Amino acid sequence: MVMKKVIVYMDNREDRSLDQYFSQYDCSLQRKMLVCGDFLVSDRVCIERKTISDFIQSIVDGRLFQQLKLMKDNFEKPLLIIEGSDHGTLYERLHPNTIRGALAAISLDMGMPIIWTNDFADTVGMVYWIARREQLQLKREVPIRIKQKAKTPKEQQEFLVAGLPDISVIRAKSLLKHLKTPLAIFNASEKELQEVDGIGKKIAKNIRKILEKQYKGK
Repeated sequence: MVMKKVIVYMDNREDRSLDQYFSQYDCSLQRKMLVCGDFLVSDRVCIERKTISDFIQSIVDGRLFQQLKLMKDNFEKPLLIIEGSDHGTLYERLHPNTIRGALAAISLDMGMPIIWTNDFADTVGMVYWIARREQLQLKREVPIRIKQKAKTPKEQQEFLVAGLPDISVIRAKSLLKHLKTPLAIFNASEKELQEVDGIGKKIAKNIRKILEKQYKGK
């Protein structure tokens, strides 16, 4: 019996030079614009990766808890990886109590596990083994698309449009602002789609291709 291959989704915005680190593992690395997190390994596990410097900066600019809350709202088992071996640098830019308070809030108030890794190679190994455990041992599926909770008509429209190829939530909002309705987007020509900020010729062509292609599922 052939063992099913592990699939890891990595966010498109991560540096492409990092892809090589996955080559030593028996897995299929696929890049995708993720709504939240940096890695998606099952229908319940999403992983946010922060280097030590990015972790500190995200506390300063307020991104950290917004990003983690989005994962918490959409996944049963989100987790945070903090990457870097020099933990002493955590306290160079912020008061130690600020760092401690953030770590306590993440682990206790949000109930989110924190895993520490030495470098990106170590992070990749951790991501792979989590994915392997989820998919091969626990038989969890990997969703093609994040099932973000959409409560309002506005959120449902954004979620619907974000299902188009190469369309992030940000681009979905741009399309809706310009063309007003999902129906208008689906009916728009390549030329009309290209009039929207962030939609180039290639993306417009891919959108029309997927909308016009005949479905061949059983």
